[in-house]
Amino acid sequence: MRFLRQSMIGLFLAAVTLGLLVWAVQMIGGAVQTRMADTSVAPPARERVFSVNVVKAEMGTQSPVLESFGEIASRRTLELRAADGGRVIGLADGFEDGGVVKAGDVLVRLDPADALSALQRGQSDLADAQAEARDAARGLELARDELSAAQEQADLRVRAAKRQTDLVQRGVGTTAAEETAELAASAARQAVLARRQALAQAEARVDQATTSIARVEIALAEAQRRLDDTVITAPFDGTLSGATVVEGRLVTINERLAELIDPDDLEVSFRLSTAQYARLLDTDGSILKSDVRVTLDVAGVDLEARGRVTRTSAAAGEGQTGRLVFASLENPVGFKPGDFVTSRVQEPPLENVILLPSSAVDAAGTVLVLGEEDRLEAARVTVLRRQDDDVLVRGDIVGREVVEARSPLLGAGIAVKPLRRGALPPAEPEMLELTEERRAKLVAFVEANKRMPEDAKARVLAQLSEAKVSAKVVARIESRMGG
Repeated sequence: MRFLRQSMIGLFLAAVTLGLLVWAVQMIGGAVQTRMADTSVAPPARERVFSVNVVKAEMGTQSPVLESFGEIASRRTLELRAADGGRVIGLADGFEDGGVVKAGDVLVRLDPADALSALQRGQSDLADAQAEARDAARGLELARDELSAAQEQADLRVRAAKRQTDLVQRGVGTTAAEETAELAASAARQAVLARRQALAQAEARVDQATTSIARVEIALAEAQRRLDDTVITAPFDGTLSGATVVEGRLVTINERLAELIDPDDLEVSFRLSTAQYARLLDTDGSILKSDVRVTLDVAGVDLEARGRVTRTSAAAGEGQTGRLVFASLENPVGFKPGDFVTSRVQEPPLENVILLPSSAVDAAGTVLVLGEEDRLEAARVTVLRRQDDDVLVRGDIVGREVVEARSPLLGAGIAVKPLRRGALPPAEPEMLELTEERRAKLVAFVEANKRMPEDAKARVLAQLSEAKVSAKVVARIESRMGG
């Protein structure tokens, strides 16, 4: 009985379990069928609207600026060389690299002993030549007197011969006396010829003495120049560079002693492409005397000088392209020859152009303009110039609002929310509060900078002394410090 009871209980539990499983399967199947039979209702789609900055396209006249990198050079640079060899016996106090000299200052003195001896020998030779010239002049005067006496004696002999001939014709004189008189006249004429030859020799001696004096004077002038060349002076105001001699050193002929540079007569040379160069030509093909602005970045302060284009190079240069342009600078305070600077040249004005941010124009030359219901439209423009972050264009967009910055999310037909510049608050420069340690490092670096002019250094120190300092100034100084 016990076995039967337990068997019935087990059978009952198995039946209940099987029934529960069948019920669960039915419930799950019904739920799945109900879910599959239901129709899903999607929420209504909403159009996405982007906020964009817009700028109004206004036509006007703009003056483009060509930007290029150039090098500062002095228009007057002179190499000081020794015209003759010798020992250096004297140097100017400022004869050193960076020394400032004035026009006429004696820079180098060479030993003048040899040149002085040559000058004295030349003076002695000149005295001898002048004495010879005086002797030749006296000899010429005596030769002329002797010729006059010989000529008078010859005239007397000729007249005597004529008288003897007349006496013979009248039958008073003898033939022997006539022949004797004629022989005497002939001898007198021969003596005149000899005196004329002596006169010619005296004249030739005078000419030789004159030539000798001229030759000696040339040698004397050369000796004087050699003596003058032992003293080297500054031909103009300037600064010395590359001084290589010391007192007591032997220098050779044409040896380079130093270089004299005029720091106030500077110019900048920069290279332009052929297309850029063509924009600066006038109708005659000559380059325009355009204004130039030169900038040198020095520890947070830009040194700036203005000038004017003066000329171009005669040739493009071997292995070079474009054109090399030169511009003279006015009042180039703080600039030195060899500085690498940024040059900005003013181009002739362009009329009927539109100034836009460069980010508003894509590579295909199209811009996005604001249309009806604040939807974007594509418009094509012609890019004329690129000026840093701006472009100068022409196109049929005058008076319309243009998107300042394009992005892949923007395109024709997209609705946008325009943000105009007049509604934006003006951006203020970022200011920093410096710690005492950081401020001290910046001040020490600026004070130790030898290339910065005193006025620029004073301006930077005044900014660093304030409670808040411009972040741009701090970043530029720290970039020079390597921090």
